[in-house]
Amino acid sequence: MKKRAAKLKRRIWIVFLALKDPGTPLLARIVLALAVAYAASPIDLIPDFIPVLGQLDDFVIVPALVALALGMIPAEVAARCRREAWKRWRAGERIGGKSGIAAAALFALLWCAAAVWILCAIFQKR
Repeated sequence: MKKRAAKLKRRIWIVFLALKDPGTPLLARIVLALAVAYAASPIDLIPDFIPVLGQLDDFVIVPALVALALGMIPAEVAARCRREAWKRWRAGERIGGKSGIAAAALFALLWCAAAVWILCAIFQKR
């Protein structure tokens, strides 16, 4: 279990670095952004309160999107990101900082805007 957790941490670094790498194709960046958005989103295709299936969609969809995106990245870019991810992971660095705060704020604003839009649509029909 510890080996899998460590491997997952390194893959998160690889995804983070691939998003920032200029050699990553636009479509791969979009797919990676969708994976991150789906993982961070409180809204799922199958709600989490449904036993087993609610959590299963998170364990299937997010890794599938990440695998798809990593398959779109050129081999030399992926190798460079893997090497850099290994170095950073071994050094104990964490993903975060200003970009993480900005991403969290952007997600919060998008969900607030969506909630306001839905409430306006509901109350205008009455």
